[in-house]
Amino acid sequence: MRDYDSAMTSFNYHQLAAQDLHGELAAMNACIECCDRHAYSDAVALYCETRDGRATQHTFRELQIQAAQFGNFLRSQGVKPGDRVAGLMPRTAELLIAILGTWRIGAVYQPLFTAFGPKAIEQRLSCSKARWLLTDPHNRSKLDEIADCPNIIVVGADRLDLDDFDFWDVLSQHSADCPPALLDGNAPFLLMCTSGTTGPAKPLEVPLRAILAFKSYMRDAIELRDDDRFWNLADPGWAYGLYYAVTGPLACGQATLFYDGPFSVESTSRLINKYAISNLAGSPTAYRLLIAAGAEFSDAIRGKLRAVSSAGEPLNPQVLRWFAEELGVVIHDHYGQTEVGMVLCNHHGLSHPIREGSAGYAVPGCRIVVLDEQRRELPPGQPGVLAVDRKRSPLCWFDGYYGMPTKAFVDHYYLSGDIVELNDDGSISFVGRNDDVITTSGYRVGPFDVESALIEHPAVVEAAVIGKPDPQRTELIKAFVVLHSGHAPSPELAEVLRLHVRNRLAAHAYPREIDFVEQLPKTPSGKLQRFILRNQEIAKQQTVES
Repeated sequence: MRDYDSAMTSFNYHQLAAQDLHGELAAMNACIECCDRHAYSDAVALYCETRDGRATQHTFRELQIQAAQFGNFLRSQGVKPGDRVAGLMPRTAELLIAILGTWRIGAVYQPLFTAFGPKAIEQRLSCSKARWLLTDPHNRSKLDEIADCPNIIVVGADRLDLDDFDFWDVLSQHSADCPPALLDGNAPFLLMCTSGTTGPAKPLEVPLRAILAFKSYMRDAIELRDDDRFWNLADPGWAYGLYYAVTGPLACGQATLFYDGPFSVESTSRLINKYAISNLAGSPTAYRLLIAAGAEFSDAIRGKLRAVSSAGEPLNPQVLRWFAEELGVVIHDHYGQTEVGMVLCNHHGLSHPIREGSAGYAVPGCRIVVLDEQRRELPPGQPGVLAVDRKRSPLCWFDGYYGMPTKAFVDHYYLSGDIVELNDDGSISFVGRNDDVITTSGYRVGPFDVESALIEHPAVVEAAVIGKPDPQRTELIKAFVVLHSGHAPSPELAEVLRLHVRNRLAAHAYPREIDFVEQLPKTPSGKLQRFILRNQEIAKQQTVES
């Protein structure tokens, strides 16, 4: 394990194939980086398993050939470097072939999550102006309602619509001789849309040089070793899945695992054992569901995992303790955004102190600071906005949103919109989204702390906390709670939970109101959407007042 301080101080800004943040990079191609470089042997690049149990494996060499055939098809249809190709597909080998083939000819891949309905798909396609779209029969019908739909390629259709193309048919008609397009490292290879945690999704381009940052994250934070079997539970329709279940591991020459089936405790346990998974990444939502299963999960996989990583939302302390006590494995929290990738981590591969509740330390190659409202850098102990110092962060690749102004840039800083606090040891702790932080009776309260305290109670599966407008306190703290089976909502239980939080935190930080709900509003990638709950409460108050 490398020392964190040494990794930061010895970080050579000029030996990354990149010269500097704004300089040009050597000619690059994402298919070369993620496939061709590793296609000299029979190394497996992808393990696939369908929901009905059919398993396949695919080598880098096989994917290289099929990606070249798909690339030649796109070229035959006039697709040029910089053109967009979208994918509305489950986790299958065809999806990865299409991604690699798109990259091979210098085109830009756009992911579309399969849970999206027609309106969400149309909004994202209108941003990208994608010329081609790959899908399957299950998702094909969603495209019938979309105006100006791209040309469509379908995988596994028994019968094609008149203008559609069959995926395997077009591959068979094209040669595997497809010279890759070499581009400047600032050229885009992905077009992403933000997750919509705080509002409408915003599009952005990811440049080829971001691959360097993705590889660094896999090495330092995930600590992906040559002898690891890696599984990232995230869907490649989202940033964490596409960056770190596809691009990152493949660029490191490591295999990844696609499971085309619904998340469950049974399937997760089975696949960890079947594929000898030693390095696991996922979201707090997934981990909380696994913990809720108790011994059913822990007994099945105890001793199997070497490293576990979490991203998407802050980890509750309960999750950290459960993995350590029940599985004997350390789970580390990582922080990032679609715009910048993962930039703040408790690193598995770097030696540094681990502070419970902290999101960790800046990744080597990025300088992370905390700013006040006047955009001054804050010392430890004072909450402010997490920002990336772009001037001194050669691995920060975000240059703005595509086709729209970027208000998050101030001077040489990128403002994340998240409220954090610098600790004395140099780590940074998450407080909440800027809009989520609650001001009550003169105190500022982060919803995450209250949610963590609620989840520690054995009756609670999940919780979301908001500030509800209040004339006396500015805002009062309100919690929405999902209960474990076997626990029924009641005023008595609500009071027990209020006292539990009050005793765990402080007199001003407990929820004065608690609503028991069946589920919480989330983005399709699993992130809490507290603003929906907040807006609902405001609407209720306005109705009462009128």
